[in-house]
Amino acid sequence: MKTYLRHAVSGPRVLLLLVCMNMVAMLPTVAQEPAQQEQPKVHIDWQVGPTLGKLGNIAEIKIPEGYRFADKAGAEKVLQLTQNIPNGRELGVLVANDADWFMIFEFDNSGYVKDEEGDKLDADAILKNLRDNTENSNKERSKRGWKAIHLAGWERQPYYDPQTHNLTWATLVRGDNTQEEPAVNHSIRILGRRGTMNVDLVASPAEYAAITGKFNNLMAGFHYVEGNRYSDFTKGDKMAEYGLTALIVGGGAAVALKTGLLAKLWKFIVMIIIGIGATIKKLFKAIFKNEEKVENPNQQAASQGQ
Repeated sequence: MKTYLRHAVSGPRVLLLLVCMNMVAMLPTVAQEPAQQEQPKVHIDWQVGPTLGKLGNIAEIKIPEGYRFADKAGAEKVLQLTQNIPNGRELGVLVANDADWFMIFEFDNSGYVKDEEGDKLDADAILKNLRDNTENSNKERSKRGWKAIHLAGWERQPYYDPQTHNLTWATLVRGDNTQEEPAVNHSIRILGRRGTMNVDLVASPAEYAAITGKFNNLMAGFHYVEGNRYSDFTKGDKMAEYGLTALIVGGGAAVALKTGLLAKLWKFIVMIIIGIGATIKKLFKAIFKNEEKVENPNQQAASQGQ
């Protein structure tokens, strides 16, 4: 599972989104007051909603008015500007125009994940596994001078919807300072024919209810393109080496953990996104302000008669 830590600073990955040890993603580094730093000039090819965002050749999502979308290149730039390290699996980024949060889409080409465990998920056992993995990862984080993160508990226990093939859960994550506000890491794994689309939301507990409503409305506009849907599975397709439980605790990383390779692979496994509430908004205002040019490729093509 990916873990996003909402770290309070004086003065961002997210996303909302956009998570602990989803050990499929790299644990986050704590941003150093990013909102107070001057953002460099950037150029991101934004598509302004309403439009259709293409997530590679795998999936699409409807972008409503009030939001903007960019492809893989834009997603990587956003991560770098928010002091997160791209892992190469990013396919797109969706940002609210008011810049309260952003959403990163990643595709894990792990193969077809069987959903036989859908009604047998052991929340207590999964939570213990996540906590153990998170604390173990703190040893590596300490060696690199990164702050520790801790899993406080479930905000929402794992739930699998066999109709949409969506696996959803939410955890509470905090740092060493118990006085700091924790973060809610809301995670969705959308099962497909060749792997999973990973989408995550990070917010404060107070904001969580309102933000998840927006998040769910946006996700209603997501769909795999024909040939990539879960129902398009064909005998002979690549199969994932794990099921739903392992997908939550780290997917392929969970397999590596069992084989003793975690110490070597962990830095490729965990990606962290830091969400800081209002700080995210300030940060994106700075990004938008310092963009060389924000344009809508669709409008540009129309103006050229294409």
